[in-house]
Amino acid sequence: MAYYGKCIETVIGQLDKFKAKKGSAEQFLEAASTALQTLSPQKQAFILEVLSGCLEYQKLLAVVVDAFYVRAGCLCPRADYSLFEVICYLATFQLEELGFQLFCDVVRSQPVDKMRKFLGFFFNPLNLCSWITDEWSLIYETAYVRENWIGPLMRWQPEVQKLINQLEEVLANQSVSKTKAKVTEPKEFNLTVPRPRSIPVPEPVPVMAKSKPVPRSTYQPPKEQQLLETTKRHNRWKAEELLLRANMEEMRCAVPRSRGEPPTQDSQKTLQPRLLPRTLKTPKLTFYKTNNVPVKLNTAAILREGSLYQRQVEKELERVDKLVDGAGDFSEFLEWQRKVQAEGREEQLAASECHRLQGKLSHEEAILARQRLVQGNKEKADQKKEETAELMQQCAERRLREERSMKELVQRVAEVQKNVKVAQTKLLRGRQQIVQEVIEKSRELLQRSAEAAGEEQQRRRELISQLRALETQPVRQGKLVDLTQIPGYGLEGEMSVVELRERLALLKETRRREEEEKRDQIIQGKRARSQELQNVVEQISLCRAAMGRSAALRTIWKELQDSDTSLLNTLVCIF
Repeated sequence: MAYYGKCIETVIGQLDKFKAKKGSAEQFLEAASTALQTLSPQKQAFILEVLSGCLEYQKLLAVVVDAFYVRAGCLCPRADYSLFEVICYLATFQLEELGFQLFCDVVRSQPVDKMRKFLGFFFNPLNLCSWITDEWSLIYETAYVRENWIGPLMRWQPEVQKLINQLEEVLANQSVSKTKAKVTEPKEFNLTVPRPRSIPVPEPVPVMAKSKPVPRSTYQPPKEQQLLETTKRHNRWKAEELLLRANMEEMRCAVPRSRGEPPTQDSQKTLQPRLLPRTLKTPKLTFYKTNNVPVKLNTAAILREGSLYQRQVEKELERVDKLVDGAGDFSEFLEWQRKVQAEGREEQLAASECHRLQGKLSHEEAILARQRLVQGNKEKADQKKEETAELMQQCAERRLREERSMKELVQRVAEVQKNVKVAQTKLLRGRQQIVQEVIEKSRELLQRSAEAAGEEQQRRRELISQLRALETQPVRQGKLVDLTQIPGYGLEGEMSVVELRERLALLKETRRREEEEKRDQIIQGKRARSQELQNVVEQISLCRAAMGRSAALRTIWKELQDSDTSLLNTLVCIF
């Protein structure tokens, strides 16, 4: 039993490997035969025969095993799928060759409960004569299935039923032996009695630390704001003074007057300078103070701002050059642009109208096309009906011819099957003879392998004794090393340890010098970069100052133009 159990386990392992790899069956059988060469020839022949049969009739076996898992083997693990396939193959195809007694030994070598369930399900006459026959008939012919597979299984069914009863008795005996086992009586643990817990000491109430008072500077305005206000007033006073000075010192031709107004007599007289009365209110002028607070800028910001100012200067110079060259205004271009836009709008309206008309035409064409399509479909349907009627008549005639040919084929197959039985008996005798020869050869090979193993063992013992004798001999430990000597392995650039150390020292010295030179170069580059950035910062400060002055003058001039005309007339009278 143990012999066949190991063979069945080997077959199950090989089947699991084939399902995991999913390759071709022929290549897998070749690989399995090379892997099983260590086994005896009898074992190897049995395993390869069962394995090749399971792979050949895998579809038939899968029908039975899948139905078993669905109907009767719900609690059986999925890992036993290959086991049930092997048992099903042996019962269907190898039962007569092996013999019933050998088949019983194979079944008893496996778990009793699983075998009882599977054999009871598979050898059930209702299952064999109903759905198993129908499913197998879908793969092979019905007559062949019933005569070669279902018939022998039904003949072996009474003996297999006795085997199932024996397995049930074995299970009953195992359950009785389990019930007679001595029950474990629990005993109390000898535990020490815990000490009573002491009352915990109350924790002291935490005292909150005294917070610091709010500083007075929180409610006072910052000094920077006061400084800005004073600076703003000072700048305003300077702007008013500058405005008065400019008005007093301007020329007569620069005095503004309203359009179409004739010059007055007072304006033609020589104007004498007078002082402004204290009641005269000057217009409010706003002067934007340049921010003199130093701002720390990084290298990228400085270069970006410098390039901005440079582009503005180039743009202004380009504009001045164009004005000098006689560049005019854009009125003609704007007029031409308006005309082009008007023409484009007219073309767009015409195109939209064209699209609308085309849409109407396409809609009407679609309606006509749909009507033509419906008419064509009706004609095709009528034609299809006529064709189907002709095909049905042809199918009926072909079916009659096929039935006649099938009857003739059944008669031929019946005659062939009579001859097949004779061939099967001859094949069975030939296989039995081959098995006897294989058994004799396996005995001879086992005897030879035993003799070879004895000789190998004797040779190993002699080698071990020689090794132990060598280990007992004294060995000189330690080795004199000369650091100035070259090893002499024949390698390129071979040198002694002393020379290697000297070269390493020289290499370190050269690397140190290179690092110092590189460090000096980096320092010089940083200094040049900082000098360049300093120059760019100075240029940016000059540009900012110039832009601030120009902005202040533009603001003053704009406010002077927007001031009241009465103030201007007063200033004219003064001058």
